[in-house]
Amino acid sequence: MFSGIVEECAKVVKVVKEQENLHLTLTCSFVSELKVDQSVSHNGVCLTVVRIEGDTYTVTAMKETIERSNIGLLKEGDEVNVERSMMMNGRLDGHIVQGHVDQTATCVAIEDAEGSWYFTFKYDFHPDMAKRGYFTVDKGSVTVNGVSLTVCNPTQDTFQVAIIPYTFEHTNFHTFRVGSVVNLEFDIIGKYLSRMMQLAGE
Repeated sequence: MFSGIVEECAKVVKVVKEQENLHLTLTCSFVSELKVDQSVSHNGVCLTVVRIEGDTYTVTAMKETIERSNIGLLKEGDEVNVERSMMMNGRLDGHIVQGHVDQTATCVAIEDAEGSWYFTFKYDFHPDMAKRGYFTVDKGSVTVNGVSLTVCNPTQDTFQVAIIPYTFEHTNFHTFRVGSVVNLEFDIIGKYLSRMMQLAGE
């Protein structure tokens, strides 16, 4: 379980494909605090630490993860938003994030807001998935590449988020361009409510 408050950007130092799996080796400031079997969010994807060597650690993504996320697009030198699992004895600064990416979206516009930025993302909309809570609502929560954000101006298949300078500088949002592919996790509360409504109507 995560909160969507990114700790820092880790750097990919090695990518190895092995059959249907992808092994990613990364480096960041808290490698010495990690343990094998620990869960870490990578661009919003919960992955397990499988090896630690010096100032690097390795995680493995399987086929399902690669198909649903942008993990398969990563290459050496890329920056990845990382967050260790949430401690339950403190404040929840973001929102409840599971680390289970639902699908990807594409950045279709970036607007300067006089010191901050508006990013617009477009995703594949499916009515049957929307009935299960895979959609955005105005002022609701959404996770983009592991970052907990508030939705602005949602349409059927697009939404905006406002990014302040701190978030821009301390996450990989500063690397985004029009056409960048990001990971989305829709709000788990919305998914539960949608499922409850489905069951009530059956």
